[in-house]
Amino acid sequence: MTALPGPDGRLRCSWALSAPEYVAYHDEEWGRPVRTAAGLYERLTLEAFQSGLAWITILRKRDNFRAAFAGFDPERVAEFGPADVERLMGDVGIVRNLAKIEAAIANAAVVNRMGESFAELIWSYAQPDRPRPVDDSAVPPQTPESVALSKALKREGIRFFGPTTAYAMMQAVGLVNDHLAACETG
Repeated sequence: MTALPGPDGRLRCSWALSAPEYVAYHDEEWGRPVRTAAGLYERLTLEAFQSGLAWITILRKRDNFRAAFAGFDPERVAEFGPADVERLMGDVGIVRNLAKIEAAIANAAVVNRMGESFAELIWSYAQPDRPRPVDDSAVPPQTPESVALSKALKREGIRFFGPTTAYAMMQAVGLVNDHLAACETG
């Protein structure tokens, strides 16, 4: 599918038009560079929680995730213990998946240990010169770069972050620009 007109008549990626939250996310955030370790930790965590679910579920719960995970401050989340895991498992405002919650806490410790080198590692996989796709069929679920990024982060200790999740994060944080060529907001 190619870009389609949104509520204001501007052409957008077709996936962005099914809900107002998608339009806002697409126009204001998706594909915009995120360069801080904390910002990347938030996106990595949200993408991991999205695995197996619709992204709209995560968007609608995002404020709850921020509250539950201390604003995605890796230093604070890295200190979470069993009482926090129990609290998170009882929080109906987030996705309650023990493996994902434990991964988010373990990943915070990795990000905290790495500091801004976490962001440097992620950005070393950027593909700024890759052409924008013409239609949805040209957007892959993963790439050799997302496979390599996933492996590099796993070597550092990052959990629940395979190549498809890595590629979704690469799109979200601006490492690749997968706004369709005709999209007027990308």
